[in-house]
Amino acid sequence: MRALFMNRKAMLTVLAAVSLLLYGLDYILLDRNFKELSVRFLGNLAFLPLYVIIVTMMLEQVIRERERQTLMRKLNMVIGVFFSEVGNRLLRELSPYVVSCDGLRTHLLVNGSWKEQEFRAAHSFLDGAEIRVDCSCCDKEKLKQFMVGRRAFLVGLLENQNLLEHEQFTDLLWAVFHLMEELEARENFENMSAADTEHINGDIKRAYGYLSHAWLSYMQHLKSEYPYLFSLAIRLNPMIENPDPHLY
Repeated sequence: MRALFMNRKAMLTVLAAVSLLLYGLDYILLDRNFKELSVRFLGNLAFLPLYVIIVTMMLEQVIRERERQTLMRKLNMVIGVFFSEVGNRLLRELSPYVVSCDGLRTHLLVNGSWKEQEFRAAHSFLDGAEIRVDCSCCDKEKLKQFMVGRRAFLVGLLENQNLLEHEQFTDLLWAVFHLMEELEARENFENMSAADTEHINGDIKRAYGYLSHAWLSYMQHLKSEYPYLFSLAIRLNPMIENPDPHLY
């Protein structure tokens, strides 16, 4: 701490000396009188508060941007853990429930050649796609057991205050958590009414929509920031029927 104070003191001394030297050169070389030099000095001094305001605003902007980037890195780590523990498996479990959406699987088959244009096109496709879900022919009990088994993990994510900064992922968590609660509330899925079936279909469709968007964003993040993680992620793409982690 003492060394830091001494360094700052030395820096201020040097800057003051440089300023005096420049004013001295101005006085000598341009043959100015002291009064004129004083007027120029006071004029520059009058603008000093404005300079301070501008520099302060610029520094605050830089600091805020760095803080935002640091927070986003932390959030992306949490999102990565989510997909590793729940998201990838859940996307694979929910895919059979989607019975009608032309081109969905094709638009989610991310590979190593994808660039920003392909990711943007995939997001646009999901925004406009007419996804139809039918849970009547799927093993809802299996889905229930999987999701209930991840309850503690999901609750832990919801308790993370930093996630409030990521609105899209927060909406995803709420959609997934609500689907889990709806499934858990039912002791069995036999003789479900048409209205109840349609309600579950809506919950699955909501969770699947948020999940697929978040997964695409996460894959794009991995490609740009962590290529070695992206390499494994595309080999284990939940849209692949039989994913294989081996390289050939």
